[in-house]
Amino acid sequence: MASVAEVKAAVDAALQQVSEGQAAIQAAREKIGEAQQSLAAALDGSGSDAVGSAHSSLSQADQSLEECLGATAMAVEQAQNYTAML
Repeated sequence: MASVAEVKAAVDAALQQVSEGQAAIQAAREKIGEAQQSLAAALDGSGSDAVGSAHSSLSQADQSLEECLGATAMAVEQAQNYTAML
């Protein structure tokens, strides 16, 4: 059986991986925001339904990534609470 120190070290390593994942998610959100701005500039004035659908899809993707960040933040909090009780 692993010692308390080993469990804490393993949780810390996992939390570092989560932190790296959160950074990647945030970078993806920034790129999606840039894509939305570029798309808006390129297609300004277009009344095509496809343009509205593209904007809607990008907004949905951003929202999903935001939810991912929230879920990972909750996981971090729960893991930290667990290790605090060890």
